[in-house]
Amino acid sequence: MRAITLMVAICIGVAGCAKKAPPKPPPPTVIVSKPLSKKIVDWDDFVGRFEAIDSVDIRPRVSGYLQTIGFTDGHVVHKGQVLFVIDPRPYQAALDQAKGQEARAVATLANAKIERARAERLYAAKAIAEQEYETRLAAEQQAAADLVAARATTATAVLNLSFTRVTAPQDGLASDRRVAPGNLVTQDTTILTNITDLNPIRFSFYGAESLYLKYQRQAALGSRPSSRNFANPVEIRLQDQPNFAIRGRMDFVDNTLDPNSGTIRGRALVDNPKLIYLPGLFGHIRLLGSGSYTAMLVPDDAITTQQSDEIAYVVGRDGKVEQRKLTEGPLVDGLRVVTKGLGPDDELVIGAIQKAKVGLKVKTQQGKIEPPNPGVSPTPADLAPPSAAGTFAGQIQ
Repeated sequence: MRAITLMVAICIGVAGCAKKAPPKPPPPTVIVSKPLSKKIVDWDDFVGRFEAIDSVDIRPRVSGYLQTIGFTDGHVVHKGQVLFVIDPRPYQAALDQAKGQEARAVATLANAKIERARAERLYAAKAIAEQEYETRLAAEQQAAADLVAARATTATAVLNLSFTRVTAPQDGLASDRRVAPGNLVTQDTTILTNITDLNPIRFSFYGAESLYLKYQRQAALGSRPSSRNFANPVEIRLQDQPNFAIRGRMDFVDNTLDPNSGTIRGRALVDNPKLIYLPGLFGHIRLLGSGSYTAMLVPDDAITTQQSDEIAYVVGRDGKVEQRKLTEGPLVDGLRVVTKGLGPDDELVIGAIQKAKVGLKVKTQQGKIEPPNPGVSPTPADLAPPSAAGTFAGQIQ
């Protein structure tokens, strides 16, 4: 009887200790969306700076004391405008003296011609010796030569007098005056000011050898104009500009590559009617790097890094999370171009990524990929790969 009672007690105890297994947690919910498809073109980005087409240091062509200044520092001057006046009195005196010497030479030549004509008649009449005739002829030729020299001296004096008025050799923006009135300026030595032609202005940059070869191969295949087609459009962005708002065209590509850096020099021409862009300003210039193509765009937040790989998570048809290794491209409107690893119909995990584990079954909630900065071009920090000559993309307008 005791044994039966003990068995009943054990059974009751076991039954009382038994509990139901806890229910399995529901699958986590992640936000998914198909990659955004857009038609874009690739741009190649280079760092460069503006350069003047012509920049002239103004020096006097005669020495003397500066009298007046005919322009305002930092203002636009025009070709032929009088900028400086050097004391002309010594040069006017030299010109007057040269004119007197020229008049004397004219009179001497006229007298020599009369003497030679008289000698010619006397020589024909056998009234003078041949030597006398030749002496009069030589005197006439010497007088003619003296007149040529006197006229050259007069012309030089005229030039020197004109050089006392220093004029602008071109239109442009003047720098400040380097010499005040009353100072002695020295011929071909003293710098009086500088004039820089700013409209149009050039933008000079260096491109990598690999990009130059890419352009040439694309041109050979007919997918882009030659890099030496100087009508090719370019766009430029200054340091304080979010967009590539400055328009220009290619002007020059050098004929050799720099053997030390492996780069080639290029140049663009930009209209500058308001003289905003000054030589020395740095900026970024972009050139078309490809024809248009349809690209898949995803947010950078949907991409994670595992060691050296860039990966993303997609939800398969069975509802399980899969991992994809990606090949990234440049940014467009704040979204990353993916060149390999994703298909247009893949359900990419774009939200609650921390809940996505490979092989885990999940519930999905539809999201939408939208550009965070539509129409805004990338900054240098956004470019991929980061370098002095990176490639990025832009949406077709």
